[in-house]
Amino acid sequence: METMIGVIGGSGVYAMDGLDDAEWIEVESPWGAPSDAVLTGRLGGVRMAFLPRHGRGHVHCPTSIPFRANIDAFKRLGVTDVISVSACGSFREDMAPGDFVVVDQFIDRTMMRDRSFFGRGLVAHVSLAHPTCARLGTACLDAARELGISVHPAGTYLAIEGAQFSTIAESKLYRDVFGADVIGMTNMPEARLAREAELCYASIAMVTDHDSWHPDHGTVDISDIIRTLDANADKARSMVRALPPRLGGDRAACLHGCDRALDHAILTAPEKRDPGLTAKLDAVAGRVL
Repeated sequence: METMIGVIGGSGVYAMDGLDDAEWIEVESPWGAPSDAVLTGRLGGVRMAFLPRHGRGHVHCPTSIPFRANIDAFKRLGVTDVISVSACGSFREDMAPGDFVVVDQFIDRTMMRDRSFFGRGLVAHVSLAHPTCARLGTACLDAARELGISVHPAGTYLAIEGAQFSTIAESKLYRDVFGADVIGMTNMPEARLAREAELCYASIAMVTDHDSWHPDHGTVDISDIIRTLDANADKARSMVRALPPRLGGDRAACLHGCDRALDHAILTAPEKRDPGLTAKLDAVAGRVL
């Protein structure tokens, strides 16, 4: 199988330069329109697809992001490995603004989003015990370290609905009781859907500020956060450019089973499956359907 890296760019990351044969293309999905057209091309000889999560010009709030259409579009294009980059707040003193965190766990506090491709008429349950791909996360970690980026090898990402940021009481709850490390609004249900689509998924959380729990949070000027956001975006693009040599053009099966997540997940008997839903799942679950 040929490797195709799919990058989902978060706040501040709306384009990806340096691609050969770069072209923005529209991808039709039965799950609706993706956040934007997808930029395709090659980077270091490896196929690449880039999608701005919020759309160019930042038109989608976290709740309105068409997560299912985005993941389905990547699957239709032949993406094998998804790198998610997103801005986040930090619950830890040592995870400072400008740092990257290779997320390995999630706590999902979102409430208003479609969380699965499956449902009535075609029921499936995938494992999310390990919601990110260790192989892909290690590649990102090594690339960041090579570039001199301050990066943490693990962390728990708490996803909130938004669009408002947390109260101080919520921030202290998430930090002290839940034990989360960073907070954001966009990695869920994205990670859930990537697993259902049998895509390897790695999340790189880029710290812009300490969340409202921090006693100095109220003294931070918004201009400082914007400068950090812009610097993080540049570092994220550099990290992505360092990935093709690590992942290579010829892709073997994932040792962690990400690309076999649906092997035993579908419970609905073939004769009971909803034909309309089955048709919509042609890209996501075509391997097992």
